Amino acid sequence: MFDKILIANRGEIACRVIKTARKMGIKTVAVYSEADKDARHVELADEAVLLGPAPSRESYLVADKIIAAARQTGAQAIHPGYGFLSENEDFARRVEEEGMAFIGPKHYSIAAMGDKIASKKLANEANVNTIPGHNQPILSPEEAVEIAKGIGYPVMIKASAGGGGKGLRVAFNDKECFEGFSSCRNEARNSFGDDRVFMEKFVEEPRHIEIQVLGDSQGNVVYLHERECSIQRRHQKVIEEAPSPFISDETRKAMGEQAVALAKAVKYQSAGTVEFVVGKDQSFYFLEMNTRLQVEHPVTECITGLDLVEQMIRVAAGEPLNLKQADIRREGWAIECRINAEDPFRNFLPSTGRLVKYQPPVTNLEQGTNTLQGESYEGMNFGGVRVDTGVYEGGEIPMFYDSMIAKLIVHGRDRKDAIAKMREALNGFVIRGISSNIPFQSALLTHPDFATGNFNTGFIAQHYHGGFLAEDVPHDDPLFLVALAGFIRRKARERAAGISGQLAGHEVKVEHDYVAVVNEGHGDFERHALHVYEFSGSQGEALIDVMDGPEKWSYRIVCQSRLNDVRLSGTVNGKPFTAQAERGTAKNPLAYRIQHNGRAIEVTVLSPRAAELQQLMPYKAPPDTSKFLLSPMPGLLVQIAVQPGQLVQAGERLAVIEAMKMENILVAERDVKVAEVLAKTGESLAVDQPILRFE
Repeated sequence: MFDKILIANRGEIACRVIKTARKMGIKTVAVYSEADKDARHVELADEAVLLGPAPSRESYLVADKIIAAARQTGAQAIHPGYGFLSENEDFARRVEEEGMAFIGPKHYSIAAMGDKIASKKLANEANVNTIPGHNQPILSPEEAVEIAKGIGYPVMIKASAGGGGKGLRVAFNDKECFEGFSSCRNEARNSFGDDRVFMEKFVEEPRHIEIQVLGDSQGNVVYLHERECSIQRRHQKVIEEAPSPFISDETRKAMGEQAVALAKAVKYQSAGTVEFVVGKDQSFYFLEMNTRLQVEHPVTECITGLDLVEQMIRVAAGEPLNLKQADIRREGWAIECRINAEDPFRNFLPSTGRLVKYQPPVTNLEQGTNTLQGESYEGMNFGGVRVDTGVYEGGEIPMFYDSMIAKLIVHGRDRKDAIAKMREALNGFVIRGISSNIPFQSALLTHPDFATGNFNTGFIAQHYHGGFLAEDVPHDDPLFLVALAGFIRRKARERAAGISGQLAGHEVKVEHDYVAVVNEGHGDFERHALHVYEFSGSQGEALIDVMDGPEKWSYRIVCQSRLNDVRLSGTVNGKPFTAQAERGTAKNPLAYRIQHNGRAIEVTVLSPRAAELQQLMPYKAPPDTSKFLLSPMPGLLVQIAVQPGQLVQAGERLAVIEAMKMENILVAERDVKVAEVLAKTGESLAVDQPILRFE
């Protein structure tokens, strides 16, 4: 076994590998860029080596620097994590040529699966299902019909040079195929000057389901069941779960056996993932093989009880697998939510900056081993919550890398239990200073189609095609949030009344009646009369009546949390809850911001007289920013495409901002004339910082 390994990565995956290495008694070496000098993985490792400047191409992607760091520190092996150089065959070969072990597959396996054409050919040779098709130009509609019959309907007819939806048809019968071929060919000729047309099987209501495999150097390969990864946004996974709520045991077994056959065909060693597209009839076809550890590997660890990083290290050290296929268990249900630094209410634009508050939900796993933060990779209990992260409170989310803050994983008895536990864990995940996609995750979990497992890869595009809005986060009892604000206000008044030295005759009086003013935005307010009674400060208990028009709703809240706690836990009408509450918002220092189940409200709790006076206050409209181009996110201004005096038409490029490895192009929303440039190329912008002023 190795004495020391180097982790050629950063963030949560570097921390994840360090935890397992520590459990195994292996020393670790971290590498880092200048932007990551204070990062958590640097602190956790036994040693750390600076690679260079912040951009990946000058640090984490420079193989020579990583190999030099390994030689310098005496590391015997390199774990690449995921991303960066993890699927680079040249890097894997170089590591071995330097006399070190690459904790991953052999370079020839990476090469074989990295070539899409070669991998499909290998899959065919290994009797793995691939999407049937005809890859030669079809010459006539009659030939198209005969080919379609051989493939089996429905089929996709597509032009070789197609794009933008042109030169593409789906046919479900001979008539549609005949007509679709002719239309497709004509469109292709007219739009692209190329009328070559091909055909392949059309997978209806496709799901993305992948099989985790594990192989050793002795030729042993097992599959560790599947992961359901169909909840995606722009081809990026958002929620993953294991097992899949869709496939049968027979399909699961067939997919697993084909994944093993493919792994054996390329002499695969280490952990890897074979991805399939699965149709609504449970037909499945090979997509590609990821020759690395996947981001979503924790859900597999939960249901199998295996530590995949440990297995990778042992295989790289030459050890045979110590388990057979019959030993692989599947217990309970696991779900993972990717918590990203992005603003779902601003079209998921990146959000960088300092984590002013970072309080992940409390982990409560069974202690199979003594690992960090109460996390365990063996024997997780069915109430388990796990957080894999590379950040900490007060740390920075830099603009140079991906947007992941953490991975939140839960393990339940069944899918319904896992969803409930994930919703509660999201409620308790406190992130301040930057925006996160937690409200979006909460909305997905409460969607009825997700709850029933009725979804495919088009789920998010179908249900949130217009973007994500606050009203997309339903709450089954929104008046509970109002009652909670009343509870906090009464508790604060009780404490204020107990302060000694108050001026006689002007002591703070504790009221029982209040008015909750909920800010609906744009000058609209919703008002609810509150009556708080049976209050016990020592017990943290009160009964609160909330009036909603003529109707009265009662809430008995028990909560021992302190007034300055952001995360509140307790019971409401006997049922447990976790919520978040803070005093003071950007627009109203007297308001409370209450969050629960993804829903957030801004509510001010006033005495009845103060509420009357508040209604007389004029509404101050926000400033008119229509004559400015504002930065929608923190980032680096890499280009200003206009100059003062220039006339710009709607849709034309104005500026480009780079954040988290993505270029974001800002375009004119209407015809404008540029009056003034307010920022400089190369400047680091804050959110809503003016870039241009228009006339």
